[in-house]
Amino acid sequence: MSILRTHARVVGALLIREISTRFGGKPGGYVWAILEPAAYIGIMTVVFGAIAHAPALGTSFIMFFATGYLSFMFYQGTAVFASAAVKVNKSLLAYPVVSPIDTIIARIILQTLTNALVCVVVFSGILVTVHFQAEIRWEYLLEAIAAMTLMALGVGCANAVLFPRFSLYEQVYQIVTRPLMLLSGVMYLPDGMPHPYREYLLLNPLCHATMLFREGFYPEYRGPALDVSYLWTFSIMALVIGFLIFTFGTRTLRGD
Repeated sequence: MSILRTHARVVGALLIREISTRFGGKPGGYVWAILEPAAYIGIMTVVFGAIAHAPALGTSFIMFFATGYLSFMFYQGTAVFASAAVKVNKSLLAYPVVSPIDTIIARIILQTLTNALVCVVVFSGILVTVHFQAEIRWEYLLEAIAAMTLMALGVGCANAVLFPRFSLYEQVYQIVTRPLMLLSGVMYLPDGMPHPYREYLLLNPLCHATMLFREGFYPEYRGPALDVSYLWTFSIMALVIGFLIFTFGTRTLRGD
């Protein structure tokens, strides 16, 4: 228990440091963290509205895109932020009390809370300004967020070790994941795509996470291709593999 309390105190201190570093020195601080995704959603809504007459689901372009983009960021934003956790806190690892995993957990907590705050503000703004009959089903939202967060934790742990050890891997990873948002059902319904592209897209577990998240906002939506067991299997596998790589790469993380 004393070890857990020590880790909890270290994570708390790192969390405060991350908040100060990330938001304390920027104009507006947390306000910018909210305005940036909100502005992006607004711009993409205008673009989509000019291209199509109606969204793939419901009647509101901004709600449709927001449910896709903000759900996707629970994985992408968290994975990116966690992958660099050890690197940016490298100097703190000289203290024996600070463990590499503490830096990742602190960043996972901060990014998840930030994403949640952005969701609350953005969706509240949409519901106030747009005619949308919301029947939020929290069990679907929380399950999608939990699966994406665990997946991001596993990927972040693996990348924290693999990035400094293999510079080529980092470059390849950034190239391969760049179109990930386009392949995760953010701008469309994956189960509505024609064969054979539908089957290829559904190999991406984030498509299932996006569909599950949208079911939390659209009671009339029943994703026929949604496979929650596939999503959780992939998330748990990513978490286990990430922890194994992280555990065996401790010497690399501390620079020994």
